[in-house]
Amino acid sequence: MSKLHPVIAVTGSSGAGTTFVKRTFEGIFRREKIKAAIIEGDSFHGVTRAEFKQRSKEEPNFSHFGPGANDFHALEALFKSYSETGTGKKRYYLHNEDEAREHVQRLTKKGVDCRAGSGEFTPWEEVEAETDILFYEGLHGLVVDETKDKRYGNYNVAQYVDLGIGVVPSVNLEWIQKIHRDHAERGYTAEATVDTILRRMPDYINHITPQFSRTDINFQRVPTVDTSNPFIARDIPSPDESFVVIRFRDPKKFDTDFPYLLAMIHDSFMSRRNSIVVPGGKMTLAMELILNPIIHDMLEARPK
Repeated sequence: MSKLHPVIAVTGSSGAGTTFVKRTFEGIFRREKIKAAIIEGDSFHGVTRAEFKQRSKEEPNFSHFGPGANDFHALEALFKSYSETGTGKKRYYLHNEDEAREHVQRLTKKGVDCRAGSGEFTPWEEVEAETDILFYEGLHGLVVDETKDKRYGNYNVAQYVDLGIGVVPSVNLEWIQKIHRDHAERGYTAEATVDTILRRMPDYINHITPQFSRTDINFQRVPTVDTSNPFIARDIPSPDESFVVIRFRDPKKFDTDFPYLLAMIHDSFMSRRNSIVVPGGKMTLAMELILNPIIHDMLEARPK
């Protein structure tokens, strides 16, 4: 943990909605004039797209959820370095040719030789100087070596996180969102996405879900419409067709004021002593009411 250089990690499975939460944080950063070092989880994959395809043919359960396809040691090193010094090494994974051109041009202007294309990585570079916070969004913000697999060594990314946020829809909703996203953005068929879900399942159980016991706050969207068979669902349930369960691991850590939240968020209610339920359409409001004071207090607590 670091009061001087805080680390915030938003973690969730593929299709869970972490990008939505990232936008909420970016809005807070803009309004509060906070300079954040933004880290994309994909940039800590350990294989290129071509390498991933080859390994997938050789290993039936090889997936981006597990340690074989990621460099957890590099991610841990970044969090450790930033928490101690406010700097560290980052890079970018290039999802498409447009991103590749953008970063090649950016790095060329800086005098860095970069010839990476779609599905590859940019060279490692230093995190921007004099940032206030490191903000990570991806699959593995609080990952810890659970299986003790000697092939991958020991790693504990979670130990350097000051604020951990989990984005965890009910699993059927998560699958619906992934199937629709993969089709709309990547052109995958529903069958191809289902194959991916099945291949990832062991790593999902061993490396994704355990993180949500380490997060400080989880946002779990629960649909109020029938999602019994997510593989034939035509539409993603809308925010108004869902509730969001917000669970605090330790409400005292951030002095969570539940009466204030209940008063500010219409139709919200407490389901347990550490959980508040809000209408799906109020998720952004709830996030801002909860996260804004936490981030403000983190920055105020830094040594002058």
